[in-house]
Amino acid sequence: MSRLLRAIALTLLVASCSGSGNTKAPRELDNACSIVNQHPDFMRAFRATERQYGVPIGTLMAMIYQESKFISDARPPYRYTLGVIPSGRQSSALGYSQALDGTWKEYKQITGRRGANRERITDATLFMGWYMQQSNKDLGIPMGDTRNQYLAYHDGRTGYKRGTWRSKSWLIRIAGELEGRAAMYDQQLRRCGKIR
Repeated sequence: MSRLLRAIALTLLVASCSGSGNTKAPRELDNACSIVNQHPDFMRAFRATERQYGVPIGTLMAMIYQESKFISDARPPYRYTLGVIPSGRQSSALGYSQALDGTWKEYKQITGRRGANRERITDATLFMGWYMQQSNKDLGIPMGDTRNQYLAYHDGRTGYKRGTWRSKSWLIRIAGELEGRAAMYDQQLRRCGKIR
């Protein structure tokens, strides 16, 4: 085998082994206990974020559900020119938290977490906790107010202040659904003894 073929084979092998997380959604997305039983690392990440930032686990899980369905390498869909020619993704969002490139870069600079990776659950949840803490400080949104935390997360803090979300009935509906999902996840985790 030539050196070039060996180099290509080695590169492909390394690339296939270097995945940083779960590329498929967990089974039973409506069952918080099932999700954390399938992925114990999720619960460790949720607890670390709750300790550091005060974000209730149900709120965190509901927002991750909405953003990525717990898929580590989730990305927004492609845009198409003339309905058939791919012309790039709708945004630079990536990973569990769907953090945008610019916001992720800001997070890493401010927190000093230079090696943070959007496709790792612990890094993604800590980012979300940091972002929600900023929304709490800047906008007065309580950490457990899933509805308004999500509106600020989705439209950005500046957009939230301006009220851009008010003209998006679909976003208001989703934020309300997430409020219910957070409460559901919280109750489930209490019943199965994962939280008190």
